Amino acid sequence: MTRLSTLDATMVLAYAVFIFALAQWVSRRRAGVEDDSAGYFLAGRTLPWWAIGASLIAANISAEQIVGMAGSGYAIGLAIASYEWMAAATLLIVGKVFLPVFLKHRITTMPEFLEARFGPTIRTVMAGFWLVLYVFVNLTSILWLGSIAVTKVAGIDQDLALALLGLFALAYQLKGGLKAVALTDIVQVALLVAGGLVVSAIALGRLGDGGGILAGFARLTREVPDHFHMILGPDSPHYKDLPGLGVLIGGMWIANLSYWGFNQYIIQRTLAAKSLAEAQRGIVFAAFLKLLMPVIIVLPGIAAVLLAPGLAKPDEAYPTMMALLPPGLLGLVFAALTAAIVASTASKINSIATIFTLDLYARKVRPGASERQLVTVGRITACVATVIGIVAARPLLGGLDQAFQYIQEFSGFVTPGILVIFLTGLFWRRATEAGALAGALASVVFSAAFRFSPVPALTEVPFMHRMTIVFFASLALTALVSWLRPAPASTGHDMMKDVSFATSRAFNLAAALILVILAALYAVWW
Repeated sequence: MTRLSTLDATMVLAYAVFIFALAQWVSRRRAGVEDDSAGYFLAGRTLPWWAIGASLIAANISAEQIVGMAGSGYAIGLAIASYEWMAAATLLIVGKVFLPVFLKHRITTMPEFLEARFGPTIRTVMAGFWLVLYVFVNLTSILWLGSIAVTKVAGIDQDLALALLGLFALAYQLKGGLKAVALTDIVQVALLVAGGLVVSAIALGRLGDGGGILAGFARLTREVPDHFHMILGPDSPHYKDLPGLGVLIGGMWIANLSYWGFNQYIIQRTLAAKSLAEAQRGIVFAAFLKLLMPVIIVLPGIAAVLLAPGLAKPDEAYPTMMALLPPGLLGLVFAALTAAIVASTASKINSIATIFTLDLYARKVRPGASERQLVTVGRITACVATVIGIVAARPLLGGLDQAFQYIQEFSGFVTPGILVIFLTGLFWRRATEAGALAGALASVVFSAAFRFSPVPALTEVPFMHRMTIVFFASLALTALVSWLRPAPASTGHDMMKDVSFATSRAFNLAAALILVILAALYAVWW
């Protein structure tokens, strides 16, 4: 454990004051203009590409990535970077295939898309699914892993850190909603990238013994070569977490497509774009940033294998590397870590409020609610969700060694079903609401059967393979139920009708460059 110097504490406090003031400034409204749900939940559909790209990364990269993936880098190695690098390719698919559909139909929430395609029941069911997942898995994990880092570096009580992180994230976005989050995320991401590069540079410089960063990296690859393989073999003790080629051609695609394409928490900022072209430019910006992320969040964890061997828990790797930093730089990096936690927490809180308000309250509780009432309910929901996340974090995640892997595994209970219902909804006209519901519910049942089975052969199946098996089983059930219970002729809207999938030359060139870089990375570190 280290302690923040007066200079460090001053830098962190200055960041907090600045980002809070900036959020309030961008949230201001013109005189005589009332709050409305489109402005609060979708920033008035006016976001530029740079805000979209930065906000996608800020929403995604938080404590569960920085602390959790650095911990997995410490325990497993570079193979964990597949979560970042394959996400870059996934983002290109989202921009090319999914966004044109969503923006053509001016979708506000993902449950709303499901109602437009299938019917009202599945909208309610999936809104409930997402609310439970967001509050009790995602929000709690962001706060818990963030509090680990804050406690490790600043030395304050962890429960106090939990409360401070949650309440600050709530306060800074409470007035402006998504606009406050997205338009400040460019600052948050710039600080995150700068701070992460500083940690990696200091760690590698320490390993280089005066020879510089490259010498440090060479030493790392030489002394821990087992941590520099992207594809793990069956003999690896971590094969169950990242099962070889199954990562490239199996379950990770299911996780990534569901997360980046159909996850309200992520896709909401693209739905708020000025135009489809602007959203696609933001997607490309985020994809390039994804290529950089392993340098920022995985490499310090691998460096900790030599610099801090024998850590009690892998999740302590990143905070321990921060302890190497001198006063001033420590404050900068701690502010960057706090920025990531706060930005991601604020995004999650806003998405929880969006789904509850628009998909449940406005439809089931008070269909005739005014715009002002909807915004008020959204703010109340944000407050309640934050309190639940703070209170539930320790009981749910307090005893885990690698929280990141836990989050991925249990998110995988619903991920295959979510992907099934969206893909069939988009690409198969005959898919029905009954079939989609069956597939979504079967995903949870099948996943639980694997995870908690008394048969060892089932429980030993790597969770990525499990997601692949469950995906195809749920898909088959969706097809069977849709065939047995066809929808009335008046339902089953074709969401692909009149949608153009043409992309600009700049998008195509950028996509090609990203794919070439990815191929080179996997070829070098195979």
